[in-house]
Amino acid sequence: MSNTPTEPVLLVDVEGPIATLTMNRPAKRNAMCDELLDEIDAFFAKPPEGVRVVIMVGTAGHYCSGLDLSEHVARDAEGTMRHSRNWHRVMDTIQFSGLPVVSAMFGAVIGGGLEMAASTHVRIAEPSTIFQLPEGRRGIYVGGGASVRIGRILGADRMCEMMLTGRKYNTEEGLAMGLAHYAVGEGEALPLARELAGKIARNAQLSNYMMIQAISRISDMSRSDGLFTESLAAAVSQTSADAEEGLKAFLEKRKPVFR
Repeated sequence: MSNTPTEPVLLVDVEGPIATLTMNRPAKRNAMCDELLDEIDAFFAKPPEGVRVVIMVGTAGHYCSGLDLSEHVARDAEGTMRHSRNWHRVMDTIQFSGLPVVSAMFGAVIGGGLEMAASTHVRIAEPSTIFQLPEGRRGIYVGGGASVRIGRILGADRMCEMMLTGRKYNTEEGLAMGLAHYAVGEGEALPLARELAGKIARNAQLSNYMMIQAISRISDMSRSDGLFTESLAAAVSQTSADAEEGLKAFLEKRKPVFR
């Protein structure tokens, strides 16, 4: 299986408020090339109107096997740094675009694929999922944000061990460490992703936006700064029209209808 010249490397399917992005490089286990990264970046930079939640998934049994080393371009130190910083920018766009992102994972979630999964907000793993950071075996170091995102999920000690040994973690181990939030059976990741995306889409958009923007940033702050920022987020969200509708719906014992 391989991509024809006219076959897109990223398939975009929009159904109501949910967009499903399918990484479509089956012959490469959906390894990340510059074209695929650019397509993902372009989607999140300007998502279709009406989309409230995004699902990220792979094809042909794999989520994403990381950077496509067969397309590696020799770069000097400056070029490598700029390439890494572009990855950081795109991963930040995924995390902070304002759209909640759900990853339906199976097969390879390796290297840059794990870095991308860590930039999403809800992660579901099937039994075939393999989590790995093999950069040490290639004589390189992570450059797509793993030191920060994955390091904060695992802790510095565990991430160091993971990189030094190139150890593969399975679904249950990944669930225990926080690399996945849900462990499901074979073929169940995408259906659960759609179910959860539907629930998330029914939240007030401002509440979702505040969760995405505030929580990870508060974790970078001092205790006092974090508490103050929480108060600001609460003040903005709790004085919105959606908050008024949510309270009214609760008192009337019905489901809220947000904008």
